[in-house]
Amino acid sequence: MIAGAAAGRWGPSVGIGRDEFNVEPTGRPFGHFDAVRKVFARSGHEPLVAIENISFDLHSGKLVSLLGPSGCGKTTFLRIAAGLIAATSGIVQINGIDVSEPQPDFGVVFQQPNLMPWRSVLKNVLFPVEIRREGGEEAVARAIELLSLVGLSGFERVYPAELSGGMQQRVALCRALVHQPKLLLMDEPFGALDELTRMEMQDLLLNIRAKTKATVMLVTHSISEAIYLSDTVAVFSKRPATLVDCIEVGLPYPRKPETRYTPAFTAFEHRAGCALGITR
Repeated sequence: MIAGAAAGRWGPSVGIGRDEFNVEPTGRPFGHFDAVRKVFARSGHEPLVAIENISFDLHSGKLVSLLGPSGCGKTTFLRIAAGLIAATSGIVQINGIDVSEPQPDFGVVFQQPNLMPWRSVLKNVLFPVEIRREGGEEAVARAIELLSLVGLSGFERVYPAELSGGMQQRVALCRALVHQPKLLLMDEPFGALDELTRMEMQDLLLNIRAKTKATVMLVTHSISEAIYLSDTVAVFSKRPATLVDCIEVGLPYPRKPETRYTPAFTAFEHRAGCALGITR
């Protein structure tokens, strides 16, 4: 359940994705990727071309999924967008700024929560603002409200070992959002969860987006997950990754579990399957 207090603080004028963070000047999208290419040098072997000529735009407040088979280069592209590794060539811009190194105002969620076991839930969430030396009462209040938003009120003093996998991933999501990043990047964040918990987390992410207006890039190899969560699905080919389709998902919000069983949803799944060569 989403707490009313959280809804107030994390409305359009305050949360991640707010206008002063994700400005889109005339003619310039929030995220712009043009002819991105990545080649890895390998000692004693031919260079490995991981990504070849990927181009698309990411608009403020939207969620784009990178969909493709395992090992195709999705995570590599996400890491390039995050500034964790540099592209070999091409343009990578967020908010009009070239990205070639880690950005302190991005948030990243990985498949494993990677929580610090010696820190409480609240202390884990507060870690990014402590690193930025932006702690204080306002940061603590924001962290508590985020925990309420994901259904973890009352767990602030609990330690990670006492939480289920799904609850740990909720904490990791709060940690990624607590410093109000410009962009939230998620690398198969629900891949290690059982199917029921995964579906619950998908609905949770939709709720968080509705409250925070988050701009999100998410990696997944699940067609259903990509269609259910996304405004846009960028479909990658096998390595070296090329962009084989860019699907604008026109399903209305709010999306609900029954959305998955509509003819429109099935049609989008079929299109994605065709792009991946799974269906015809």
